[in-house]
Amino acid sequence: MAELTCDSIDNTVLDTLQPPSRFYWLLIAFLFMGVLLGAGCWLYQIVTGIGVGGQNNPVHWGIYLVNFVFWVGIAHSGTLISAILHLFRAGWRNPIARAAETMTIFAVCVAGLFPFIHLGRVWVVFYMLPIPTQRTLWPNFTSPLMFDVVAISTYLMVSAAFWYTGMLPDLATVRDRASGTRKKIFQVLSLGWTGTHEQWRHYARGYLFFASLATPLVISVHSVVSWDFALGVVPGWHTTIFAPYFVAGAIHSGLAMVLTLMIPLRKIFKYEAIITVSVLENVAKTIVFTGIIVGFAYGTELFIAWYSHNVVEMETFRWRIFGDYSLEYWIMVICNTLIPLLFLFQKIRTRIPWLFGLSLLINVGMWYERFVIIIGSVAHDFVPYTWGLYRPSLIELGIMFGSFCLFFFLFVLFVKHLPSVSMTEMKETLFAGDHHDQ
Repeated sequence: MAELTCDSIDNTVLDTLQPPSRFYWLLIAFLFMGVLLGAGCWLYQIVTGIGVGGQNNPVHWGIYLVNFVFWVGIAHSGTLISAILHLFRAGWRNPIARAAETMTIFAVCVAGLFPFIHLGRVWVVFYMLPIPTQRTLWPNFTSPLMFDVVAISTYLMVSAAFWYTGMLPDLATVRDRASGTRKKIFQVLSLGWTGTHEQWRHYARGYLFFASLATPLVISVHSVVSWDFALGVVPGWHTTIFAPYFVAGAIHSGLAMVLTLMIPLRKIFKYEAIITVSVLENVAKTIVFTGIIVGFAYGTELFIAWYSHNVVEMETFRWRIFGDYSLEYWIMVICNTLIPLLFLFQKIRTRIPWLFGLSLLINVGMWYERFVIIIGSVAHDFVPYTWGLYRPSLIELGIMFGSFCLFFFLFVLFVKHLPSVSMTEMKETLFAGDHHDQ
């Protein structure tokens, strides 16, 4: 940080907005083809029917819901880094806050697609809307599925307002250095920002307000998602630990995705002086903490099943550990609880290849956690006669691949056309004398 100045921060960030190379357009083309593949699989499912998926009786909830919970979880670290750590004045979050907030917006948008995909007949969502219809239907507002709609849409609106408010001074900086059509575009986007004392005063208050408003949403949104399962009388689901369990898991997976995105971004855009190894090290330390909480939740689930002496609960968890989905269960346990402990060693958490590789493994583990929770319970519930197995079809996997391509497609577009590091917050760090790498 000592060698950074206001001009060097501006120049480093604004250099990333220069005309892209051929490799960038090849990457965009590849990701766009992946999006088209996913969209084509979805269109085929709409035309042919939901039966093209692997869902069966009793497993009616397949990987569409697994991906929904996964992407909502990914969205949580953005608010943790940008809002909660802002309130605690953690200076190390400044270089990565903008990208984490952007990740939140795109992850929520991708997550919002999966309930529509899961419906099969997309147009029947009309009957879930709280408006009068010819069938005199009305949504059941006591259903956790309706809670989801309210919670996630609220989270998206607040996160988007928080994200855009933080970008205003940076958009004005880009406007002042641009020319032609680009200058006109950023003139509109910057909303007339001139940097007066009054504007900065309103900006600081507004940013603090949105940070305070977004903080309880981190807890509430994934708690509401957990109620989709906890309010169902299904073995392995009907437990009070699900809300904190899901929140910890969401932050755990989100932080891992931050490392997955920041490390290539740091290398490609030459952000080494801004996103220092110490910043990534602090993210790794936080992952250790959330990993311990997730591991405690896994142990608590097993203890509750044993302590209750409920035969069905005990059988459900025995089957998870030793049954048909035991491989998925142990991938979940190893990747989410044991792998993060490697970050306790300084030599590992300060080596970029280790940070990147372990973050990928944690993301894999968190996806399998959602698979084990959702599929493992409905496939093996109360009556042995109804037990069954589920494997995703190629159509489901194609839609899942398309969702990942859509997320990275939007993120890659963002980092090349808008400031991916908050110049404003980096300058505040300089003036405050608060070295984010300490």
